[in-house]
Amino acid sequence: MENQYDKIALIGAGTIGTALGNVLAAAGRETVLLHSIEEGVVESINTTHINSKYFPNLLLNPNLHATSDSSRLGQCDIIFLAIPSVAVIGYLETLRGHFPEDALFVNLAKGFGSGSKTITQCLKEKFANPVCTMKGPSFAGEIINRMPTGFTLGYDETGFNPRIAEMFAGTTIHLDFTDDMQGVEILSILKNIYAIVLGIVDAQFNSPNLRFLVLTKAFREMRRILKWFGGREETLFNYCGYGDFTLTALNDLSRNRTLGLLIGKGFFTEHVSHELVLEGKTAAEVFYQEISQTMPVEHHFPIIAELYRIFHSKYDISQFVNKILLLPEG
Repeated sequence: MENQYDKIALIGAGTIGTALGNVLAAAGRETVLLHSIEEGVVESINTTHINSKYFPNLLLNPNLHATSDSSRLGQCDIIFLAIPSVAVIGYLETLRGHFPEDALFVNLAKGFGSGSKTITQCLKEKFANPVCTMKGPSFAGEIINRMPTGFTLGYDETGFNPRIAEMFAGTTIHLDFTDDMQGVEILSILKNIYAIVLGIVDAQFNSPNLRFLVLTKAFREMRRILKWFGGREETLFNYCGYGDFTLTALNDLSRNRTLGLLIGKGFFTEHVSHELVLEGKTAAEVFYQEISQTMPVEHHFPIIAELYRIFHSKYDISQFVNKILLLPEG
């Protein structure tokens, strides 16, 4: 269905794109467009108001429309990026010319864009568009079921747009703000790494004391890496920091915590590695390789170093917790 008033688009009609799009559509301020390459999803949303693949039991707001026609993006001035981190830059390059050069990109993906560069760094290098990022403790199933959810909006001097706050005002989405866009991006990657660590711990010990001892050690190491990669310490206390980390590390709906549980129980194999989307495993390797170019990772960031050994050597997983406990206090 063509609509000359499309202003907001979400590229990606998976769980997070559909959930946030539905929140914005239900606010009733504007028509919201979901862009997807999955024709079955597009048809389902437009004909039945149901995303049959990702939310088959939920009726979506009729103001939420879907399309696979990239030319529709030319009518949009705010474009949320809701596709996997490994695909964001490459896919946007295929769409170049379909969206206005002054449209604001809002990155929702959590991961590196290319090598050790964050997605927002890559976007700023490759596109003229203003860029910001939006991250927080946000399971899509909770969002679409209208549970209050926090996000941090990270921006720089070109990416701040007060309209973002206006769009979500009065909805179940609660925002806090920072001009430390790099910090928001880095924290959204780090939390996956340390979620694996907490999963390993909980697979081996049902101990709240131990769990929160390791959680504290992990949080301290996150702080040091955040600062090393150019983020600011205070960003840890935004929704994108402590909130997103603890949600991912302590909730069994988290893929990366699940990976930790599999490792801790001895069920992790190369087959599992290929089958699962392992953001934390990839991120640990990127951080380790980047840091090791200038300093010994084992001395400065020993938890990541220990996790790296698990993925790259024959490792007695029964000794992991003892080794973590012997690490010096950071």
